[in-house]
Amino acid sequence: MAPMNAPFYVLTIAIAFSLTSREAAAQPAAPALIGDWKFDGDARDNSPNANHGRAHGDVFTPGKPGARLNGRDQFIEIPASESLRLGAKPFSVSAWIDIPADADDRAGDLISMYDPTTRRGFQLSIARRDAATSGQSNPRQIEFGVDNGRLDKAPIDHGRPGEAVYIFGLIVHEGRLYAATCEPGLDQAGHLYRYEGQQRWTDCGSPDRANGVTSLAVHDGKLYAATGKYRLRGSALQESPNETHGGHVYRYEAPGRFTDCGKLGESEAIGGMTTYRGQLHASSIYSPGVFRLKANGTWKSLGTPEGRRVEAMTVFQDSLYGGAYDKGEVYRYRPDEGWKIVGALPGVTQTYGFGVYGGKLHVGAWPNGDVFRLEAEDRWTNVGRLGEEKEVMPIVSYNGKFYGGTLPLAALFRYEESDRWTKLFDLDRTPDVQYRRVFAMTVFEGALYSGTLPSGHVYSIRAGRSATRDHALAAGPHHLLAVREANRLRLYIDGALAATSDTFDAADYDLTSDAPLRIGFGATEYFRGTIRGARLYNQALTAADAAQQAAKRP
Repeated sequence: MAPMNAPFYVLTIAIAFSLTSREAAAQPAAPALIGDWKFDGDARDNSPNANHGRAHGDVFTPGKPGARLNGRDQFIEIPASESLRLGAKPFSVSAWIDIPADADDRAGDLISMYDPTTRRGFQLSIARRDAATSGQSNPRQIEFGVDNGRLDKAPIDHGRPGEAVYIFGLIVHEGRLYAATCEPGLDQAGHLYRYEGQQRWTDCGSPDRANGVTSLAVHDGKLYAATGKYRLRGSALQESPNETHGGHVYRYEAPGRFTDCGKLGESEAIGGMTTYRGQLHASSIYSPGVFRLKANGTWKSLGTPEGRRVEAMTVFQDSLYGGAYDKGEVYRYRPDEGWKIVGALPGVTQTYGFGVYGGKLHVGAWPNGDVFRLEAEDRWTNVGRLGEEKEVMPIVSYNGKFYGGTLPLAALFRYEESDRWTKLFDLDRTPDVQYRRVFAMTVFEGALYSGTLPSGHVYSIRAGRSATRDHALAAGPHHLLAVREANRLRLYIDGALAATSDTFDAADYDLTSDAPLRIGFGATEYFRGTIRGARLYNQALTAADAAQQAAKRP
């Protein structure tokens, strides 16, 4: 009997195996993991590749899931390995993050693997840019970028908003780019403009009759514009015949419609604005005064350090910082201690825009075109002069590198580590003038935008390729998925497509390097908040994958 039944059993097994194979072929293959870091009490990799991480700082709390990062010096580092060599192939990176509601800090880098010397790698970051130069430029913007030492051959000219001679501010708000201008004619006034593409700008109106809209900021989801009578002789130009003072802050409601939120004391011009500890703050440029907006529309004076005039302002590691119009100093404000002088910079008489790079606060200066880095409480290091320039105004992080704009040649420079700066382009080439400025900078639609004086034009460059969601990310939990396809980047937030990059040649973006993978830190700054469920895949995940992952909150 056994010999007669044996073929029957063999045939049954063969059929069962065949059906199982067909069923498996009908199912999509699971995405292949390069790394899987759950952060349930440790930094171990749960994928087969054993890309285990090391925590810098005490980031794990017993009984509380996720890596809890302080935004100052904590992150996870995974050493380079063969499986982390991404090359020019598709990949995806995902994570759950949670931003605390009281986060006054700048959010920071989430996941990156980037070599700043070769400009090769990728970064997924949340950027808040202040004081570039006189206000905000990006309120908590999500950015996913790749680079392999690529740079546009020439800047793109986006035209001149109105009759601008000076672009005081560039800001991204609710997916649109806005510019603040100085228009100095007798019957002119400063305007707010919205960019429509193809060198076209929509006039959103003049808040008042002062010759400049001197500062922009986003506060509680609303766009604010401040005004001033700008003294053009400070830029070696003919003084404006328009004598109307500004000094008011307005909330933008719609084109041609602004709500007056009050005047800053006796100020004729406002210097900078930013949000600090949930409240809008503004400074007076020509007379001493820093003010906080109160709920009733009036402003509370915070004074100034030793009666000095404060220019640009920024928030860094839970403190408000200000630049100096009168001396080569930097000021810090905290509610429990008031103003404090935290730097007297050698050879400097004025300090301008602030930027963060390498987890450190930086400031640009006059009259030697230097940038200084804050090392400790009140100790600053000179990190180089930008060519032979005299003044550095905006300094902005963009796709892994640090950029500065200058006077008198309106030049754009890139920081190259070891305190060296490379000149990239002269942006404003107006003839027969003493000074040309790059004064405003922002990142929009994956490019770095700059506003100039005296041509009043706006220019952009692209370094590598980036996908940016040009909206402010709300506090709280979010799922992020960043995808490098063969020739495009995609960014998903909470399961929905949020941004795409321009297309590119895959061969131009070989990301292989020996840089470590970092979670909670990168080229720019430390992340404040919680990260868990971080994953790196060796293929491009889909929209369906994004929705599925976002639906499974850990």
